Amino acid sequence: MTTRFADQSVLVTGGGSGIGRAIALAFAREGANVAVAGRTAAPLAETVELIEQAGGKAVALTGDVTDGQDAARLVREAVERFGGLDVAVNNAGVIGALGPVADIAEADWQRLIDINVTGTLLAMKHQIGHMRAHGGGAIVNVSSNLGVHRRAEGVGAYAVSKAAVTALTRAAARDHIADGVRINAVSPGAVDTPMSGRPGESAAEKAERMRADVPVGRAGAVEEVAAAVLYLASAEAGYTVGADLVLDGGTTA
Repeated sequence: MTTRFADQSVLVTGGGSGIGRAIALAFAREGANVAVAGRTAAPLAETVELIEQAGGKAVALTGDVTDGQDAARLVREAVERFGGLDVAVNNAGVIGALGPVADIAEADWQRLIDINVTGTLLAMKHQIGHMRAHGGGAIVNVSSNLGVHRRAEGVGAYAVSKAAVTALTRAAARDHIADGVRINAVSPGAVDTPMSGRPGESAAEKAERMRADVPVGRAGAVEEVAAAVLYLASAEAGYTVGADLVLDGGTTA
């Protein structure tokens, strides 16, 4: 356990698995009290258990960031449990609406935009509202190298949603740095989670595809994304505002 975030309160959305869980664990290892949020209770409870087994403090908060009342409640409950909100990480997202643009169902498109874009907006709205009234804080949004930095066939809707997250991050960063709220984003490429796999693809097939597609020769580790998030949330990044840190093994270099 280290003390870079000792006694700070951190809210992580989408914290029940994958990148979100790794981020929550990393903050806890560095002394933070972590509120882990998501729509499903069971995986959140598993994340909390892992944190507590390592000697950290955490609480699971169920809620849906696409609902403004839920987004506000998550902030309120994190503050009530830990006495404040110093850092928020908006990681909740989906990769749905796959296929050519002309074939995307309207309902699939709307769900993707609701979760990835509107969910990030509503989460930030209430996080910023608390932070600017209580001395400031730091927010990190999880975007993607698909969007502003890269396009690919069959994931156009997802790329649009993540490009919007990047633009929203930069707009909010300019709007609220004077309030003491410092906002940045990370944009991972392929990361070793189920989301980066293709239907029916084995682990060996995925590894071979990563060797061919990613200059560094592999998918990223969730811990590598978490390390970047913690840097952007830390005092060491105090002069970093509105950045979009790409973590993709050289894919968009």
